[in-house]
Amino acid sequence: MAKVTSKYQVTVPKAIAELYRIRPGDEIDWQPGGDVIRVIPGGTRVESQSRESQLRLFDQATQRLRQRPARRKTKRPDGRGWNREDLYGRGRSH
Repeated sequence: MAKVTSKYQVTVPKAIAELYRIRPGDEIDWQPGGDVIRVIPGGTRVESQSRESQLRLFDQATQRLRQRPARRKTKRPDGRGWNREDLYGRGRSH
């Protein structure tokens, strides 16, 4: 795992740099992707990639989303808090 320095610099792990042929002085692009950050070597923006490549990235992100556990909203067991009916009727005489 890489650590961010006080100057907001990050070291690319050697195995990743070799796998993606990232060399000292190369540019990399940082793109937000929901809960993740996508690092793209060579400054290649997703917009300039082929449609097939964009669709493949979208499918991968969709698959990751489906694998996440579903978050369900649950009511507090003590019955505290507002519900929709309380909010709509608040301050009105019945």
